[in-house]
Amino acid sequence: MTKLIWVHIVALILCSLNLAAQDSKVWQDFKVAKENGHDHILPDFSYAGYKYSEVALPKVDFKVFNVIDYGAVPNDDRSDKESIKKAIAAASKNGEGVIFFPKGKYFINTEEDSLDIVKIESSKIVFRGEGANENGSILLFKRDLPPANPEKLWTVPYAIKTTVEKKGKFLTNVISDARRETFVLKVEDASRIKPGDWVVLKMKNNDKELVAEDIAPLSIEPKWTTIQEKGVQINEMHKVASVHKDTLVFSEPIHYNVNSSHGWKLYHFPHLQRIGFENIMFLGNWDGKFVHHRSPQDDGGWSILNLNNLVNSWVRNCTFKNVNRALSINSSAAVTALNISVEGKIGHNGVSAGGGSTGILLAYINDKAGMHHTTGVGGGSTTGTVIWRSTHPSHTSFESHASQPRCTLFDNVKGGFFAGRAGGAIKNLPNHGRFLVLWNYEETDEPEKNFDFISKTSEYWKIVPPIVVGFYGKGSTFNKDEVQLQESIGKPVQPESLFEEQLKLRLGKLPDWIVEQKRNQNSTNNSFK
Repeated sequence: MTKLIWVHIVALILCSLNLAAQDSKVWQDFKVAKENGHDHILPDFSYAGYKYSEVALPKVDFKVFNVIDYGAVPNDDRSDKESIKKAIAAASKNGEGVIFFPKGKYFINTEEDSLDIVKIESSKIVFRGEGANENGSILLFKRDLPPANPEKLWTVPYAIKTTVEKKGKFLTNVISDARRETFVLKVEDASRIKPGDWVVLKMKNNDKELVAEDIAPLSIEPKWTTIQEKGVQINEMHKVASVHKDTLVFSEPIHYNVNSSHGWKLYHFPHLQRIGFENIMFLGNWDGKFVHHRSPQDDGGWSILNLNNLVNSWVRNCTFKNVNRALSINSSAAVTALNISVEGKIGHNGVSAGGGSTGILLAYINDKAGMHHTTGVGGGSTTGTVIWRSTHPSHTSFESHASQPRCTLFDNVKGGFFAGRAGGAIKNLPNHGRFLVLWNYEETDEPEKNFDFISKTSEYWKIVPPIVVGFYGKGSTFNKDEVQLQESIGKPVQPESLFEEQLKLRLGKLPDWIVEQKRNQNSTNNSFK
C-alpha cells in the first residue's frame, strides 16, 4: 500500500472522527422529545413545502395552451400580454391547463400595453417554458409599472399575480388550549368543517402580558405602535386531517401556544391549488444603480411574480434577471420555490415568504445579484418558513421584514451575515419573533465579535433572541444574552441539515426527490471543479 493511500485513509478516519464530535446535542434532545411526546425548543419544520415535502413536485400533463396559438409571436418586439391573458382564460375555462411558452422572447408591458397586470384566478394553471436561460423561454418586462399611489413607494404592483376574490368566512371559536407543535384543537362548533378543508387559525390580542411574553426579553419601544395597538397577531393555515365531534386534528403542527382565553378563532381559507411556474426566465429592464427607498422604480418598478392564496403550488427552475422584486409568496401554505436564480442588477427584494403564509419552502435559491433584501421572510405573521441550501453574496444578508414573522429556519445558507438588512417600518417591529433558527449558516463577509440581534445603534435591527447552531465560516461570535440557545459556534454540526433530518425522522426515510436534488446539485458543483 502506497504512502499516498495511507494518507487518504488517515484523512478519512480523522474526518469521520471529527464529524462524530460535531453531533448536535439540541438535535439529540429533539429526537428524544419526539419519541416521548415531550415539548422541545426546536419547532418541527418538516411540514414545509408542496405536500409537506413528502413527494416531488409534480410534472403535470394538463392540456397545453400554446401562447403562439393565441397570437403571441416570439422575438418580434411587440406585446404578447393579451395573448398570454387569452391563453389563461382558455385554460381556466377548461378547468386546467399548461400555458406553454416555446423558446423565444415574449414581451410584456411595452409602450403599446395598458398598465394592467396578468392575473391567474383559477386552480390548475401552470406556466411552462423550455429553459430559464438566454436560449430558453424569456418573458421580457420592457416597461416598469408605476405605483398605485405616487407617495407610497411600495405600491408598485407585481406584473403577474395569483388572486382569490373570496374572503375567508368565520367558522368557529377555539374553546380549549393547545401546546405549540401539537395537532389537536377543540372548537365550539365543527359542523361546517370537514376533513380536507383548509382553515386559518387566527388570534389578535393586545393584552399587555401577552405582548410582553411574545417579544421577551425585548421591551416594548414607544414607536412599535402596531403590536401595542393591534396586538399579537397569528395567522396559521392548516389542513384538517380529521374531525371528531368538535375536536379537529390538523395535518401539520400548530406553531404557537394556544390560550383559548386570548380569543382564538377559525376561518375558512379561500385558495387556489396546483399553480406552477417552471423553466422560464423572467427578464426585467432595470439597469439603474439601486438606492434603497429612492424612488418607486428602485423599490418596485420591475416587480415580477406575486403568489397569493395558494396551497400545494410551486415555482421551479426559474431565473429572475434585472428586476427590483423577484418572487413574493403571500397568504399561502405548502408552497415550494426550488432552483431559483436571481441575477443581473441589484434590486430591492429577491425571494420571500410573507403575508401570513405557513409552511413555505424556499429551496436552492441562488441570489447571484445580491438583492438589498435577499432570501427570507416578510411580515403578516408568517410562520414555519424554511430557507434550505440557499446562497447569496457577501454584500447582503438575510431578510426578515417585521410585522411578526415567527418560526423561521435558515438551514445550510451561505452568504453575508450582518445587521441592518432586515426590513420593515419601525411601527411594525420587532423584525422577527420567537423561534428564528440558524442551522449551519456559513458566513462569508467580515466577522463580528459579540454580534447583536438587538441593535444598540439602530432603531431597526430588533430580533427576539434566536436559536443558533453550527454557525461558522468567518469566526463571528454572539452576544450570549441575545440568543435563546447557541451551540457549536465556529464549527458546523451533524446533522448537516435540520430540515432533512426532521423530515427523515417523520417519514422514516429521506424522500427520493431530496436525495436526487442533492445528487444533481453535487454533480453540477463538481463539474466546475
